[in-house]
Amino acid sequence: MYQYLRLFDLSQKVDYKTEILAGLTVALAMIPEAIAFALIAGLSPLTGLYAAFTIGLITSVFGGRPGMISGATGAVAVVIVSLAQSHGVEYIFAAVVLAGIIQILAGVLRLGKFIRLVPHPVMFGFVNGLAIIIFLSQLDQFKAPDSTGALQWMTGMPMYIMLGLVLLTMLIIWGLPRLTKVVPSSLVAILVVSSMVIGLGIDTRTVGDIASIQGGFPPFHIPAVPFSLETLEIIFPYALIVAGVGLIESLLTLNLLDEITETRGRGNKECVAQGTANLVTGLFSGMGGCAMIGQSLINVSSGSRARLSGIVAAVMLLVFIMFGAGLIEQLPMAALTGVMIMVSIGTFEWASFNMIGKMPIADVLVGISVAAITVLLHNLALAVLAGVIISALVFAWENAKRIRARKFVDEKGVKHYQIMGPLFFGSVTAFNEKFDVQGDPDEVIIDFRESRVADMSGIEALNRITERYQKAGKVLHLKYLSPDCLRLLKNAEKVVDVNIIEDPTYKVAMDTY
Repeated sequence: MYQYLRLFDLSQKVDYKTEILAGLTVALAMIPEAIAFALIAGLSPLTGLYAAFTIGLITSVFGGRPGMISGATGAVAVVIVSLAQSHGVEYIFAAVVLAGIIQILAGVLRLGKFIRLVPHPVMFGFVNGLAIIIFLSQLDQFKAPDSTGALQWMTGMPMYIMLGLVLLTMLIIWGLPRLTKVVPSSLVAILVVSSMVIGLGIDTRTVGDIASIQGGFPPFHIPAVPFSLETLEIIFPYALIVAGVGLIESLLTLNLLDEITETRGRGNKECVAQGTANLVTGLFSGMGGCAMIGQSLINVSSGSRARLSGIVAAVMLLVFIMFGAGLIEQLPMAALTGVMIMVSIGTFEWASFNMIGKMPIADVLVGISVAAITVLLHNLALAVLAGVIISALVFAWENAKRIRARKFVDEKGVKHYQIMGPLFFGSVTAFNEKFDVQGDPDEVIIDFRESRVADMSGIEALNRITERYQKAGKVLHLKYLSPDCLRLLKNAEKVVDVNIIEDPTYKVAMDTY
């Protein structure tokens, strides 16, 4: 239990100033995002802000990745918007609670390790698609409602002011680290641009123009829905998707931060923390959420490596809601927009362009496909799932082509087939085509020294080939089968002769998640 009470890793020195400043920067950047995501879902702004506080605090303390920031996210908002429209906010709270329970079960059952099945090209596509989404989502800040309420691009002086302030913010974020890294450049940019806007009375859109963030402590509230099977049938599909999307986005973000910080997080612990956070936020009027890749990157790029920054961000967010709403509502959206655009630039894997022409075309297409699905459908879970499926099919196809047979007849007149490559569902057809049952001598040996039977399709292929040779009145020997294959074959009575030669022992890497 002690490990859960530690706020940061005591094995490394914690820079408290950096952690606190990074947390403050993240808190400021979370406000417009949480508001925007709540509005996307058709909920009140405070629903998003409460989720950002409760989820951010719980995952910072109990999560499996120090430095990762969680809160209300667009991925969850897109999932629950139809439920909010059809059944109302109470059903949202109930679905979020159920999603939290599912996520906790996923962590307890140690399902976080399955994130290892996500190939690197899929990671590239996921990150690049998310970077594009972050960038495109900022373009709405350059639009203003017309007389009918429809958003139109700004023109004239409002557009020039907006562009100027955004570019100034980006310039500070880019240039300040080259002079000093004493304070996070994102925080300095927000403070400088906000001071200019407030001090000079520049007329530009502020946080308060989007919605008020004034509120109190998140109220405890049991979802007011009928506790019935009918309610479960309504919310379960949404809860399952929210849980899946949340875990996929959180675990992929965890892996990304692992690479950036050259440390390793704990996936299953993060699953439990995310589930606990959603369970709690559903009981405290929150919309649900998961890891926020943009804010996580802001946090890490600001120098944070411990849990303290996430705790500070969550607590400061609550302070802003309860006591500082009037001041925070004066922050110009241009400053926060500039921060998020720089996040999108930093998030994009520019190195992925080096894949073109150097990596297999299939990997390049997988990365592009995942990015395209992410951008077009805003469905991260579907994009990652599609990428994994495409990669698996490509892998199966490539391995299916690798099965070969070296053939020769020894001095005793026995024909040998030395099989090379895996025998599995994709290579069964090619395997069967290697044999000339009618033209072979009376005794045949199939040598699996350089092959491995991988699945039941392969086992069935062996049964069929033995049956074919038996019907032809010929003796077939299967040699050098691995112990796992022998276990599968022990009930295959038509196997004429099995010469057991021990295969190398393959050990699965220990699960440290």
